[in-house]
Amino acid sequence: MTAKKSGSRLETEIERCRSEGQWDRIPDLIRQLSVKLIANDDLAELLLGEAKLQQYLKENPIKQGASPRGAKPKLVEVRKHLTAALDRGNLKSEYMQEASLLMAKLNYVEGNYREALSNYFKVGLDDLQLVGIPVYRLSMIAEAYATKGLCLEKVPMASPVNRHTGGEQEIITCYEKSGDIALLYLQEVEKALSSGMQNRSPKPGPVSHEQELGFFLETGLQRAHVIYFKNGNLTRGVGRFREILRAIETRTTQNLRMTIARQLAEILLRGMCEQSYWNPLEDPPHQSPLDDPLLQASNTEDYALSRRPKVYAGENIFCPQENTEEALLLLLISESMANRDAVLSRIPEHNNDRIISLQSSSIVYDLLTIALGRRGQYEMLSECLERAMKFAFEEFHLWYQFALSLMAAGKSARAVKVLKECIRLKPDDPTIPLLAVKLCIGTMHWLEEGERFAKMVIDMGEKASEFRAKGYLAIGLVYSLKATDASLRGVQEEYQRKALGAFQRAQSLSPTDHLAAFYLALQHAVSRQIPEALGYVRQALQLQGDDVHSLHLLALLLSAQKHYHDALNIIEMALSEYPEHFILLFTKVKLESVCRGPDEALLTCKHMLQIWKSCYNLTNPSDSGRGSSLLDRAMADRRQINTMTLPDFSDPETGSVHATSIAASRVEQALSEVASSLQSSAPKQGPLHPWMTLAQIWLHAAEVYTGIGKPAEATACTQEAANLFPTSHNVLFMRGQVAELRGNTDEAKRWYEEALSISPTHVKTMQRLGLILHRLGRYSLSEKILRDAVQVNPTSHDVWNSLGEVLQTQGHDDAATECFLTALELEASSPILPFTIIPRAL
Repeated sequence: MTAKKSGSRLETEIERCRSEGQWDRIPDLIRQLSVKLIANDDLAELLLGEAKLQQYLKENPIKQGASPRGAKPKLVEVRKHLTAALDRGNLKSEYMQEASLLMAKLNYVEGNYREALSNYFKVGLDDLQLVGIPVYRLSMIAEAYATKGLCLEKVPMASPVNRHTGGEQEIITCYEKSGDIALLYLQEVEKALSSGMQNRSPKPGPVSHEQELGFFLETGLQRAHVIYFKNGNLTRGVGRFREILRAIETRTTQNLRMTIARQLAEILLRGMCEQSYWNPLEDPPHQSPLDDPLLQASNTEDYALSRRPKVYAGENIFCPQENTEEALLLLLISESMANRDAVLSRIPEHNNDRIISLQSSSIVYDLLTIALGRRGQYEMLSECLERAMKFAFEEFHLWYQFALSLMAAGKSARAVKVLKECIRLKPDDPTIPLLAVKLCIGTMHWLEEGERFAKMVIDMGEKASEFRAKGYLAIGLVYSLKATDASLRGVQEEYQRKALGAFQRAQSLSPTDHLAAFYLALQHAVSRQIPEALGYVRQALQLQGDDVHSLHLLALLLSAQKHYHDALNIIEMALSEYPEHFILLFTKVKLESVCRGPDEALLTCKHMLQIWKSCYNLTNPSDSGRGSSLLDRAMADRRQINTMTLPDFSDPETGSVHATSIAASRVEQALSEVASSLQSSAPKQGPLHPWMTLAQIWLHAAEVYTGIGKPAEATACTQEAANLFPTSHNVLFMRGQVAELRGNTDEAKRWYEEALSISPTHVKTMQRLGLILHRLGRYSLSEKILRDAVQVNPTSHDVWNSLGEVLQTQGHDDAATECFLTALELEASSPILPFTIIPRAL
């Protein structure tokens, strides 16, 4: 009785070791079992044969795609054990089946594929039971189906005559059965391990090791969909991927699950469109444009298994409804697993594991970039890539992707810092500092930083190759912007000279680059050297005839020469190519007011509102039902006004980014957010740029009404803009204009003072406030404000003229005469809009 109990315990322990793959313990347990139960010699032969075969495969793993050939000395012993167990025939039927399965596996390892298939035929593989059997036997059956599939793939290559129409279908079915039973086996092993942990009291000893898939189980899980895709049957391949992913996860399948999720996401992104997509809970289409039309007749048939792996089920399970959504879900799961399992250790022993981990993660992040980039979700992408920074040490690709995502998300300051790290990792790449310059001279206006980055490119010399010209272009733009910022004339002229020199150097290095000629033209235009500017802008248009900024500059230069009709023709030609370019449309309004009268200008404002609605498709939170009817009402009044003015879309200090305008815009944004939070109107949706454009359209319309002498309509249009940006200095300036029209000098003065408190260097406001103070008899203060305005923008003829009037009133006739002469000289070369309305950017 004691022997039987002891034998039973040993058999249970052997069964557990077989389930968990602890083959090194089997021989010792067999020796103990043989002493206790002499009758189990045949079982011992079976177990020894299995243990030695599995140990051999562990020490000499078969690689995917390899063809094992020939008997090895260690395998000779395995064959002796299995032959002894099979020949004597004393084993129970289930053990005889196991011995046959092991013999077939041995034949495959030795390259005897036909012998292996013969073994499977004799044992009746499809008739083996999956219910009520030990866990380890599930593994044997799963490996048997995978091995049978491998043998069937090998045999027809040796004998093409044996290939038949259903042969490939039989191979796929073998792999699918193998994969399903493998998942079931792994789920049962994890269940047994978890229950064992709960039932056993803690005791010293080795901790149960991580279960390994092995070559045969991995083949069973991965081979079926490979064949589907190779044959052009994308529908069934995707379906097989989904079946594996829906099975309840185990620790052993985590890496495989991440790989399959990544592969499926790649197929969904690159090989499937929204029209051919079906969600995971729907039946796949019988005919799909995804599949090879020549192979659609050979559809696979479903197979029966008495037990299948458990799958996730429930009422509230999320189910994606489109391909990008499913791909994103899969990639976020993969990213989570990649971050969790990332190898961070830098010691030499872990180097290979770290490289594999990094490569796997990089693929996931590249696919995330595609998926999120398609939807414009750069904010989310930058957050994902930020999580990758923990294992991105010295890895240029991830740092660069992170920098680009920050740029796209509008996080320019952080992007510059990340680009600095990219420059450190790849100091000979000129494109990286050029990207940094682009950010620095943009909305951030970090001109000193931009100059340093531009000099990096120039200092590379010949290494920068064709990008060297871009380096000179970049530093020329920095100097040009510094000239705009400079308050002292000497400093301004010095920077203008440096900018022209840099642009000329860029043109000499790259004579076919239209940008060099264009920025030379723009710099000459800003310096009021109109003939030289016209020469260079014509060069730029010869190189790039449809460049919108070159066409715009040409129109402004023509307007500076007072050829308004020619300028308007150029703008209309440019708008035929770029019909939704709002800065061109604002210039058109200005020119139409001079050439064709206010009615045409109002029609263009109405057209801009329609374009805005079609472009952005946003809900205006300030929409009070008036809409463009304000403009319609103006059409009824056909009075012609000979002279009138419209607001500049961008003053010299705001057209190109200016240091003071940066500060003003930030103050405006902060105050507008506070004001919006105190109002009951809905918040603005999306980025600010569309709403800023809409506000400018309303301000242009308001100025048209002011010119016509309609303060009520002008007030209504200004209010539309104020509902969007209540504390904008442009809105406050327009309120002052309307108050002046009504004759309310004190109210106008108050609005102008509020505008200057937001933007102290807004020249238009300074000029109007100076004139009001002049009318009120406060000559000294008026003179001070106008002199400050001249210091900010020495090319504004209106300000010089106003300053002359104030000085003349005070009796300073000589100074006044000088101011009037300066105003006349500047007015002769003054464009319809400031040249700096054209952006200066790489």
